[in-house]
Amino acid sequence: MNTTRVVIMGAAGRDFHDFNTVFRDDDSCEVVAFTRTESQNLGELDEPPERRYPAELAGEGYPDGIPIRPEFDLETIVDEADVDTVVFSYSDVSHEHVMHQASRALAAGADFRLVGPDRMMLDADVPVVAVDAVRTGCGKSQTARKFADLLAYRGADVVVVREPMPYGDLVAQKVQRFASLDDLDDQQVTIEEREEYEGHIERGHVVYAGVDYAAILDRAEAEADVIVWDGGNNELPFYTPDVHVVVADPHRAGDELRYHPGETNLRIADYVLINKENTADAAGIREVEENARAVNPDATIIHADSTITADGSAIAGKRVLVVEDGPTLTHGNAPHGAGLLAARKYGAADIVDPEPVAVGSLQRVFEAYDHLDTVLPAMGYSDRQIRDLEATIRNADPEVVVSGTPHDLARLIDVDVPVVRVRYELAEKNFTLDDVLDRHADQLGLTPSA
Repeated sequence: MNTTRVVIMGAAGRDFHDFNTVFRDDDSCEVVAFTRTESQNLGELDEPPERRYPAELAGEGYPDGIPIRPEFDLETIVDEADVDTVVFSYSDVSHEHVMHQASRALAAGADFRLVGPDRMMLDADVPVVAVDAVRTGCGKSQTARKFADLLAYRGADVVVVREPMPYGDLVAQKVQRFASLDDLDDQQVTIEEREEYEGHIERGHVVYAGVDYAAILDRAEAEADVIVWDGGNNELPFYTPDVHVVVADPHRAGDELRYHPGETNLRIADYVLINKENTADAAGIREVEENARAVNPDATIIHADSTITADGSAIAGKRVLVVEDGPTLTHGNAPHGAGLLAARKYGAADIVDPEPVAVGSLQRVFEAYDHLDTVLPAMGYSDRQIRDLEATIRNADPEVVVSGTPHDLARLIDVDVPVVRVRYELAEKNFTLDDVLDRHADQLGLTPSA
């Protein structure tokens, strides 16, 4: 039997999951390499010259592991390794970008493939409520947090499983369990991971993440009545959902049909939640709803606001520097987030532009993303990058830092001015998440609310 030689294009997440679920035990295929893109995070990690998917995770067919090479080497890899098929396995990229990569693979002489959801989703023995999005930064986390709270209030033991962000020791990160903020410190997670985990942990919910999502599922099922899948970027769920809620952002109306795999999420959603309507214009809201109804007429549309709160007295009349959630600004292409909205809402006297005083890796972030609106992305994929963040804040010399990142930035950085944390919560208008749980109470093993 001829063996199909495969390269998986990825960004340290869905690529590993596709390998584990589709290719690892398939004797008809040999994965000769992963490629990695720097465009997803600009992490600037202190990596060894050659990074590998380790043998301990890759299985018996890969005693030496699998090399992870830069994406710009794709054509060379296809030629040198006589590759038959290139598999595209990462998220929140435009349809045009996907086809550019397809064209590279085809021109190099290989087939091009996307792995579909029926092949990569795992079936759980407990109900799964999945929250995903059409783009990074739509408000998945606040939606997933609210679902977890509501399920716990109804007496369910809830475990949150978060999409992978494994940038360190992959063997050590095979299965990660976080039940306290100390767990985050002990496992030396990045700022990006803190942004996604802290909100759940502060509410008393256990969070799982890692590399091997079958092994994670075994652990999560052992302590959960219901799993809440909290998706990353605009990726598909890794577990087959019993209820699937997909969040859209009217500030980026039209993107729900222009980005991969966000459009797929839109088409397979049970519910499309249009978030942030309180700060969006009517035309954007209308466009998102029309697009959702056109491609998924059976989905229920939920209209919602994202309510922003902060200590306004600490912001009013002050010269502020706004720090925002990094992925939302970078590969999410948003010009700003909740931090800038809070600074304006609470009457900041002046908003400092951090770009002229940015240092090191932060300076390179501004060069790569010229759409940013006088805000500083909370980049922190390494200790060096956190130090660059601190130095940039000091150089900006604000009276107050307004932090729109979902985690407690003050726990990580050392600056001489107050850090005001912005919080944002989901406020549904026409149909609530409680209504969703009532509608699916039998599937989820719940008692309907009174």
